[in-house]
Amino acid sequence: MVALPRRERSLFVRKSLARIRAESGDGHLARTLGPGHLLLLGVGAIVGAGIYVMTGAAAAHFAGPAVLISFAIAGLACAMAALCYAELASTMPVTGSAYVYAYSTLGELPAWALGWLLVLEYGVAGATVAVGFSGYFVSLLASFGITVPAWIATPFVQSVPATGGYDFVTGGGINLIAAIAVLVMATPLVFGLRQAAWVNSSIVALKVSVLVVFVLFGIHAINPDAFTPFIPENEGGFAYGWPGVFRAASVIFFAYIGFETVSTAAAEARNPQRDMPVGILGALILCTVLYMAVASVLIGVVPHRALGVADPLAVAVDAIGKPWLLLFVKLGAVIGLTSILLSTTYGQSRIFYAMSRDGLLPRLFSNLHPRFRTPWLGTVVIAGGMATAAALLPITLLGDLISLGTATAFAIVCFSVNWLRNRRPDLPRPFRVPLGGVRVAGYWVGIVPAFGVVMCLVMIAPLALDIVEKALHGNLIPALLLGGFAGCGAALYLGYGIRHSRLGRGRAGRHG
Repeated sequence: MVALPRRERSLFVRKSLARIRAESGDGHLARTLGPGHLLLLGVGAIVGAGIYVMTGAAAAHFAGPAVLISFAIAGLACAMAALCYAELASTMPVTGSAYVYAYSTLGELPAWALGWLLVLEYGVAGATVAVGFSGYFVSLLASFGITVPAWIATPFVQSVPATGGYDFVTGGGINLIAAIAVLVMATPLVFGLRQAAWVNSSIVALKVSVLVVFVLFGIHAINPDAFTPFIPENEGGFAYGWPGVFRAASVIFFAYIGFETVSTAAAEARNPQRDMPVGILGALILCTVLYMAVASVLIGVVPHRALGVADPLAVAVDAIGKPWLLLFVKLGAVIGLTSILLSTTYGQSRIFYAMSRDGLLPRLFSNLHPRFRTPWLGTVVIAGGMATAAALLPITLLGDLISLGTATAFAIVCFSVNWLRNRRPDLPRPFRVPLGGVRVAGYWVGIVPAFGVVMCLVMIAPLALDIVEKALHGNLIPALLLGGFAGCGAALYLGYGIRHSRLGRGRAGRHG
């Protein structure tokens, strides 16, 4: 077999598990989080724009009442990925999450690609939540008779209803409210994770209470006729029918992704082998139950076509006819969405922290504050990027980008479980995915990881087809954004990462 040149070999150098485990105990990040903190971090990251905003858009444009099936499909995909995350997080309890898992299994280039994809999961998710926050904040101010000029609460790119879903057009606004929200909520992360976790826990308690109250009062106002037909007839493209159900699942898929934020906190957990599975799986289960209950009330009290607005829960409460509850829900949504901004900024900063320590990003992202021991400069830069995206892009487009990047990342994580089981069957695994596996040509193939890969592909397919279809019909904005994002990642790796990679320069790791 012909040997590859050194530069080519370095693209696929893998970080050894011994090195990964050594980094988990290097003491750079303070271990302050217990299982309760991790559970609340996950719930805080999951319950946000997905249920407050995107449920309405998914029902209005794609699935109708069958959005409940879409939640089940998306939840099943995330459950498979969550089980794989729990095994890997208990085996490799380090900051960096899926990026680190890919580095140990597939090598440096795939790890870089995954780390860059996680920008879509965290950075763009933060921007998405900020746009949702802006919608509810404007609605809340309107309740007090305060009118916010549309040009400071409307993104430059806007989504408009169209045959088969929606299209994108440019306008003259800029969502300054969303941008400012990102910058404000990034501030606690500069001063320390313990303080940020305290803020997050308080907000999580409030926003979960708001949703529970919404369900308790709304369940009595449900009109059973609103669920007929449960799956509206397809109107072309992804508008309703079964194509719409799966397209809606891809839209609300990102509503569940907060559980992955828990895995990025492994290096700051007091007992990661025990606590990571509790935080990841516990958060996913609690939020799935809450999501299904809220979505049922939402669809039951408002015609689904009327839910494609920035504040669908507020529309539902208005239909219920309880003015005090309307103010409570708006206030809870405004405060509750801030915890998502906190957790997504946190997750993105820790991914970039890990990549910077490996030499793939500038040292700015791994330099810790001398007093607070946080990657504060990287956090500031990340918040700036998220604020820019929130000011310019609509929530529908941001949500699609998130789901596409997240589903790809989840598929790689599921594959990584199979790879490690075959290459390192001797590793201690405090948590193992259930249901076992089968032998195929001598290789162990886990049932849960394999099913997880398939489900992630089911999430990716409608998004990719929709982007291609829009491009073929002249709407190039989604394709250009995605292509530009990929191009920037490639340029950054080729211009910086490949020359500064610690493993690529032979400091550690092994080839394969």
